[in-house]
Amino acid sequence: MNISEYSSFDGLGLAELVRKKEVTPKELKDIALQGIEMLNPKLNAIVSVLSEQSEEEINKGLSTGPFMGVPFLIKEMGLHAAGVPINIGSRLAEGLTFAHDTELMTRFRRAGLVTIGTTTTPEFGYSSTTESVLHGPTRNPWNIEKSAGGSSGGSSAAVAAGIVPLAHANDGGGSIRIPAACNGLVGLKPTRGRIPNGPDSGELLSGFAVEFAVTKSVRDTAALLDTVAGPDIGSYAWAERPKRSYLREVLSPPRRLRIAWMDKPLNGAMVDQECVKALHETIQLCQELGHEMVEAAPVIDEELHFLATLRIWAANLHQMMNGVANALKRTPSEENLETASWACYQLGRRMKASELLEAIEIQNMISRSVGKFFMQYDVLLSPTTACPPLHIGELNSNASGIDAEQWTKQVFTFAPFTNLFNTTGQPAISLPLGWSSQGLPIGMQFAGRFADEATLLNLAGQLEQACPWKNKRPSVTI
Repeated sequence: MNISEYSSFDGLGLAELVRKKEVTPKELKDIALQGIEMLNPKLNAIVSVLSEQSEEEINKGLSTGPFMGVPFLIKEMGLHAAGVPINIGSRLAEGLTFAHDTELMTRFRRAGLVTIGTTTTPEFGYSSTTESVLHGPTRNPWNIEKSAGGSSGGSSAAVAAGIVPLAHANDGGGSIRIPAACNGLVGLKPTRGRIPNGPDSGELLSGFAVEFAVTKSVRDTAALLDTVAGPDIGSYAWAERPKRSYLREVLSPPRRLRIAWMDKPLNGAMVDQECVKALHETIQLCQELGHEMVEAAPVIDEELHFLATLRIWAANLHQMMNGVANALKRTPSEENLETASWACYQLGRRMKASELLEAIEIQNMISRSVGKFFMQYDVLLSPTTACPPLHIGELNSNASGIDAEQWTKQVFTFAPFTNLFNTTGQPAISLPLGWSSQGLPIGMQFAGRFADEATLLNLAGQLEQACPWKNKRPSVTI
């Protein structure tokens, strides 16, 4: 197999070749490492290359899971693998390691995936672009002057460029969906409680965040979710199990759905006309596929929603930064934190427990209201972001004088549609259904009822067949 053939397959396709003995896991690993060597100088998406560790994994014998032998990357935030540095995009956390795998990492291994490296993230994941002071900007393979999105920008750039067919990602405000949209990928944020967070965490970001992946194909997303979903030991809450496998949902005949759509963000942010155009093309496609399309949007108090988002992020960032600092015997400061991170840290330090509890009450109130909206509709469609990928530097978390409120508003001006579903915990998926006049991907977000990834994946499979995106290739690719 040559390197261009390798990049034409999704994860399940590569695993099928391994099972047929047409290629070995070592050969796939070597091709992926060659891809890193070729492309990372242009993209700056990979932090650590784990060539020796991945060789050792293969030699020990891989699990016979659905992705046996498939090269994989993990974001340097959230889950961790034993002995692998997890810098969280921050000088404060540089060199942080753990002696054990998280449960999700164990399940990725059980899927047969071979971890070949770690990928970039903005500092502590709090940005919709991946441009940390520690690592520098990660560049979009469709146009290296553009952002790869955030916070899972490194993973998304690597998948889009063909280095690996799927990679770990996580999402606390849009961090799977935003970079998936920027890089032309499938990005599912699963339901709160669907993916295990143990043994070190319960609910991430007070329930805002969930772990998963970005992929090239809908079937890879479904098969991976089948493999890693479900509670781990000691979980006190989890999402209801599906009636049948997610991969079967993708391959099943489509159901006729009642889909609401919105082109105006609840926070009043402006939406670029190219995203609006892509939205209306998607509406027309859904109508042609037999779905009922209705212009409608949930009604919430957006001022309270913003307040809750700001407080929950600031409180959790303060706790995370203190935890890292204690583990590494460092002190959070302006010397090892970016301007926006330092401002959020200080806000979290000043916050009263009653203010955080009030934010969690707002979160509950909004979830109940939005839940009622979804009693009338199966799915809500919107653009994923308010505009095509930004230029490198347009979102600068190290800008002089920026405060926590200003920064949070900037993040959700670019991505005004995503964080509602971190608040409610509902599943939402970004699909690469639109393209700008400059040839850049534009993602469309579909949100579903709580614990109903099945409907989203059934619809995503139908849309992928009707509007295939795998024949498009970025300018930087292997």
